Amino acid sequence: MQWIAFIEKEGMKKLGFLIIVFSFLFGCKKDEAPSCTRCNSDLSGEFELCRESNGNASVNGQDTGTSYEVYISDLEETGVQCGI
Repeated sequence: MQWIAFIEKEGMKKLGFLIIVFSFLFGCKKDEAPSCTRCNSDLSGEFELCRESNGNASVNGQDTGTSYEVYISDLEETGVQCGI
């Protein structure tokens, strides 16, 4: 009977540990890294344009406060080339 109690106690410890590990691994949202591209303009030269995790565009690391889609669309309308 002592072995059964020991096995049950150790099994519960392992189960608790596994629950904690899985909760940590799968319960935490991973921070989205910005996705970046290089852009080039005759006026400004080459710069880095990124889509931040909040959906905004950033230029050379500075958040523009404007959504990425709007920002890149406006750039392309003015003749800036991105993704080269």
